[in-house]
Amino acid sequence: MKIGIVCYPTFGGSGVVATELGLELSKRGHEIHFITYKQPVRLELFNNKIHYHEVNVPEYPLFHYQPYELALSSKLVDMVKLYDIELLHVHYAIPHAYAAYMAKKMLEEQNIYIPIVTTLHGTDITLVGNHPHYKPAVTFSINNSDAVTAVSQSLKDDTIRLFNINNTINVIPNFIDLDKFKHDFTECQRVKMAKEDEKIITHISNLRPVKRVQDVVSVFNNIQKEIHAKLMLVGVGPEREKVETQCQELGILDKVIFFGKSNEINKILCFSDLFLLPSETESFGLAALEAMASSVPVISSNTGGIPEVNVQGVSGFLSDVGDVEDMSKNALYILSDENRLAQFKINARKEALKFDLHKIVPQYEAIYKDTLAKFRRL
Repeated sequence: MKIGIVCYPTFGGSGVVATELGLELSKRGHEIHFITYKQPVRLELFNNKIHYHEVNVPEYPLFHYQPYELALSSKLVDMVKLYDIELLHVHYAIPHAYAAYMAKKMLEEQNIYIPIVTTLHGTDITLVGNHPHYKPAVTFSINNSDAVTAVSQSLKDDTIRLFNINNTINVIPNFIDLDKFKHDFTECQRVKMAKEDEKIITHISNLRPVKRVQDVVSVFNNIQKEIHAKLMLVGVGPEREKVETQCQELGILDKVIFFGKSNEINKILCFSDLFLLPSETESFGLAALEAMASSVPVISSNTGGIPEVNVQGVSGFLSDVGDVEDMSKNALYILSDENRLAQFKINARKEALKFDLHKIVPQYEAIYKDTLAKFRRL
């Protein structure tokens, strides 16, 4: 198949999943065309089955905000015609599914017919999409897609609850390339991050308020009162300054390492003993899955799709949003006994195996084939 993929080319979960999906599809013999405004961060172009087409948005003083959707839909039309793309897979209902629908209608006027598969990732539904200014466009985009998938049952339920949906939504969870989490780092490298008797606690996110990074610090503060520990904070975002101030006020700034954006996440996770994800909401919890793939147990909130990934009492523990005391108690329970910690690490990796890309990507292939077959019968 010749498949066009539209996604955000950023470090966020949806962009990472879309890129990894395209890469794996190319290895399975499909021709993949990424169409977006910048090359996705994890995209490898040393592959004759992978193509990248940049969407250029011309600057024009009349527009206060440049019309990306118009530029994207026009680019989609051009690329479908030029490369005989058979199917468009767009990640995020707005603006991508909306732009893809416009491209589809323009192509139909030229007797070219192409189906759209839309994957819902979370923010496009629960935050941006549910805003009254966008809700009609999101509803329209979902209902006029030829196939729709959601990354968790929780997100599917939210979509049906928040929007007037008359389309079928298939749940295909996010996935992970477990081969990338087979670590061969030597133990001596760990001492660069923490002392031998210190446990390494990790949090990775874009440090937005929804991630509740101050709860991360509060939980860590409770941990370090009982156990020698270091906190690794990976990511950049608007909460960084508040968190630094919080660490200073608690007197633990010397026990916290701020990595910013890092290309060594695998190494950081390899040496981690516990991962914290106390988010206000998560449609899936890809960061938790990456931790589990590295044999790191997870202390998380019980919101959204996280319970579909982090299994209570097996790969870690779940607490109500904002319940710092319960999260701290659960963290200390895992960390205070070496045998118990070792078992949780084994369990975390075992649960991550359920989301191996070799199990999940064929589900997308099946959706593509079914959608194309139905579309061609029309």
